[in-house]
Amino acid sequence: MIDLASRLSRSPHLGSRLSRPPQSPGSAPWPGHEYVKGWGVFALPFDSGHVLALRVFPEGSFGPYRTVWHRTPDGRWSIHVDGPRLDTACPRYYGAACERTGFARIQLTWTGPASLRVTMDSPSLDWTLTARSTPVLAAMNAVSSALPLASWRVRPLVRSRELMARALGLGRVQMTGVMPSGHVGTLMPEQMYYIADARAVLDDTDLGRPVRLKRNPRIGEVPLPARGILAVGQAAWQIRSA
Repeated sequence: MIDLASRLSRSPHLGSRLSRPPQSPGSAPWPGHEYVKGWGVFALPFDSGHVLALRVFPEGSFGPYRTVWHRTPDGRWSIHVDGPRLDTACPRYYGAACERTGFARIQLTWTGPASLRVTMDSPSLDWTLTARSTPVLAAMNAVSSALPLASWRVRPLVRSRELMARALGLGRVQMTGVMPSGHVGTLMPEQMYYIADARAVLDDTDLGRPVRLKRNPRIGEVPLPARGILAVGQAAWQIRSA
């Protein structure tokens, strides 16, 4: 296991893998659920008090989309959608906790094996980041990828993942919970990588340097990671009755 972890902890080659679109249509992991599958930055806090997040979902119940999330130092959230509709993207679940949701053009450019540049037109954003692995993350990712999806429906196993996330410095995150919209959802990361370095300029404001927070940032009542993390996986939400 030590040799495997050491081998897998090298700089991850994310760009070539994550830039490829899915080869075939997918489906929700369980009946009665909506889903998305892809990757993103769960959350990235900065020492200025700003928080950014990124979601890139090439596969899902409503088609592909990208979103950039932003929280101001005084706690106001906005979600910017590069996709056909707001109500079939992240605002469907989190928009009730936002001051603003709207459309934007979001471009992704991999500048290295694990280095990404994210640009957005309105508001103007130029965000660069680099992800990295560690032996502990590599071992955890190997185990997570091998576990069946059914394990995400067993509460003790979900709780063990939440405790592992806390041990990784992500704080008191919740993998299953009620979204601001009222949907009950489960986030299912299969692989996670730390954000080793990042810089972002939003509407000519330099957001500062990445930081690990003592308390988790929240969107509504949903806690996000207390440090920068890039995750690959999927999420599912129970379909609400009309």
